[in-house]
Amino acid sequence: MTGLKKTILSPHDINGAVSRNRLAVAPMTRVTATEEGLATQTMQDYYLRFAQGGFGLIITEGLYTDKAFSQGYPNQPGLADEEQAQVWAKINHELRAQGSLVFAQIMHAGALSQGSRYRTHTVGPSAVQPVGEQMSVYYGEGAYAMPVEITEAEIAQVIQGFADTAARAVETANFDGIEIHGANGYLLDQFLTAHTNLRKDRWGGDMTQRMSLLINVVTAVKEKVGQKVPVGVRISQGKVNDFKNKWLDGEGDAQIIFSALADAGVDFIHVTEHEAWQPAFEGGQDSLITLARKFAPGITIIGNGGLHDPAHAGEALNAGADMIALGRGALSNPDYPVILETNQMFRAFDGSILQPIADIKVSELELELEGCLS
Repeated sequence: MTGLKKTILSPHDINGAVSRNRLAVAPMTRVTATEEGLATQTMQDYYLRFAQGGFGLIITEGLYTDKAFSQGYPNQPGLADEEQAQVWAKINHELRAQGSLVFAQIMHAGALSQGSRYRTHTVGPSAVQPVGEQMSVYYGEGAYAMPVEITEAEIAQVIQGFADTAARAVETANFDGIEIHGANGYLLDQFLTAHTNLRKDRWGGDMTQRMSLLINVVTAVKEKVGQKVPVGVRISQGKVNDFKNKWLDGEGDAQIIFSALADAGVDFIHVTEHEAWQPAFEGGQDSLITLARKFAPGITIIGNGGLHDPAHAGEALNAGADMIALGRGALSNPDYPVILETNQMFRAFDGSILQPIADIKVSELELELEGCLS
């Protein structure tokens, strides 16, 4: 464990952005912004505890990119205008003063939107109703709406929205990096997925063609900020509404996806699975982390999914991950790096903090600020 601890606590350079250790806070939707999408003091306190607790990298919850169809949830923070960005500038100043890097995760909810203040209907690659039901912890109720097939003009607006938001994140909000949300069933992932993308134009077809929107977004973002900060992509098989989804062609799809991202020049790939150390496909042996390392050599790989146990974190690092992103582990242990370094006991996750709404609760902050960071 001594060697593993030394590795986890060692610095890592993500194309010029140096994290003080290999531990990142994973992006987690917490619906605590104002109705107008402005980050709040409660959110600043929430993120500050991770920086004070020693995390090298903090990745924000998903920030919506435009005032059209991108917002997914009520009280979700945005980065779609200068006012929203200026609030993040204040937060980032405080987090960076504690020694943490801060990356903005930027996202478009697409057909999974269940609370946009800007539109009364949703869009997706095709008019396919999402499976499952809206998430009650994010104010949802009942089945997802049937989306309208997004038009060519609206796709162009999506790409521009990601690019403009990335520029705003760097130039106004002073983020250290950009994570494009291509995972968990949101719009870019909807285009990757065969059963939600039935298009016959250049945006549909086989996996290579279904990657087109994501690659176009990566290219547009890198043209805006790629020489200033690292740009990466979050990728998953499972979706918030389809937890057990797997890519149809297994390792073949993994090769196409990770190779295309590498060719597009991403600086990191953030792979998320339920149990990140497990084989990605039935009958196989390689985890998705291993496959990302195999098909995207030389690129920083961030692994996420049940890695709060240092033993599993070690498996992920051995499989090819450069950094470990923690969700539940960070919520229950906002000072996880300090605990690891000082050989203290980790706290168990209390799921009640995410009920009935997965917002940031005052009691949660008080408990952690008093008990964890004293």
